[in-house]
Amino acid sequence: MAPTDRSFARRRLLTATAALTGAALLGGTAHAAETQKAAWPDQFPLPDGFQPEGITIGNKPFGYFGSLLNGDIYRASLATGRGSAISKGLGDGHQTVGLKIDCHGRRLFLAGGGSGEIRTVDARSGEIEKVYATGGTFVNDVILTPGAAWFTDSFKPQLYKLNLGRHDEPKGVETVPLTGDWLQGDDFTANGIERTPDGRALLVVNAFADGGALERVDPRTGAARAVDLGGAKIPNGDGLLLLGRTLYVVQQAQNAIDVFRLNAAGTKGTAITRITDPRFRIPTTAAAWGERIYLPNARFDVDPTPTTEYDVVAIPRV
Repeated sequence: MAPTDRSFARRRLLTATAALTGAALLGGTAHAAETQKAAWPDQFPLPDGFQPEGITIGNKPFGYFGSLLNGDIYRASLATGRGSAISKGLGDGHQTVGLKIDCHGRRLFLAGGGSGEIRTVDARSGEIEKVYATGGTFVNDVILTPGAAWFTDSFKPQLYKLNLGRHDEPKGVETVPLTGDWLQGDDFTANGIERTPDGRALLVVNAFADGGALERVDPRTGAARAVDLGGAKIPNGDGLLLLGRTLYVVQQAQNAIDVFRLNAAGTKGTAITRITDPRFRIPTTAAAWGERIYLPNARFDVDPTPTTEYDVVAIPRV
């Protein structure tokens, strides 16, 4: 056993001893809570043929997943892995790619992929509330900021800003051209989107520029500046997840997640680690609950059929 293994074993022993002592003092409550948490599945199925891409988790332990097939929304309990479809999509040609739920758990914001649509859905009833035609070619991902939902377009150098009211009700869409350092490729370019740690700007994956880059975008002007990642490239960067100053970049075709530590302004990032897992089957996006990160496996390496199996995997936070 290597020294690090011995240290890990010792930590496990001390942790177990502390847990047993705490449980005894609390009449078994601590032990019961730990057992319940450990019982939550770290892998669970989605419906066969569902074709997942996006995930969002709100203020309760439920994951919401969008279908590339027909735009349906599926909700699953993170505690049990069981779920059901809560919203019927608009059918063929009306995908749901990225999605986010508001902080109150009332409304879902959907990126409509090749339909060029932005849709909002009542998270409780599943009813489609509004559909906006952006004129875009592939509305890919979405992030919520105070007063707006921001969407990427993978084939046009522009973002879509859905203005929101006091209770996150949609107020109309604006198009914000991307300028500055933004380089638009002839093919798929923009992908995942997040906020900077200080909340003053947006972070967008550019799969074309410099072999795969992260760009910081001023939301007022659309001016983009390349984020200094210390030479790291993200050519397969898809979903972004920011937790504090830690940014998780899902490199889907690589079956990996690259993790960076950002400065507050989001102008510079330092690589921390790369996460791989044998359960990854081209994960696309990520969302967090507690000490876990959940990712749907999109399985883009197989031709989808009605019986193709899909699932969700959970990994520990860094």
